[in-house]
Amino acid sequence: MARVKGALSTRKRRNKVLKLAKGYFGAKSKLFKTAKEAVMKSGNYAYIGRKQKKRDFRRIWITRISAAAKINEMNYSTFMNGLKKAGISVNRKMLAELAVNDAAGFATLAKAAKKALDK
Repeated sequence: MARVKGALSTRKRRNKVLKLAKGYFGAKSKLFKTAKEAVMKSGNYAYIGRKQKKRDFRRIWITRISAAAKINEMNYSTFMNGLKKAGISVNRKMLAELAVNDAAGFATLAKAAKKALDK
């Protein structure tokens, strides 16, 4: 049986890691060992970042809705409670979009929320 050497697969694996590390500072983009560590770390950061992005967007939407609700003389929690009691189900992303781009539309929602709270 012939002896199998792993040069080809080793080189492929190393080149794959070095390609992922392209653009990193200093030795992290040139040396396999440091590049491998940097790529592993960056993969962890990317994984965590995908989770944080969802939190960050929700926080931004809530801030925008809150600011628009204050313009309409309500705070965020009473506005959301009023919408729920009025039976209006609009997600925070769309509410934030309304708050930024359509102040009149948001004002009508705020009036509906106030009306539902007064009942």
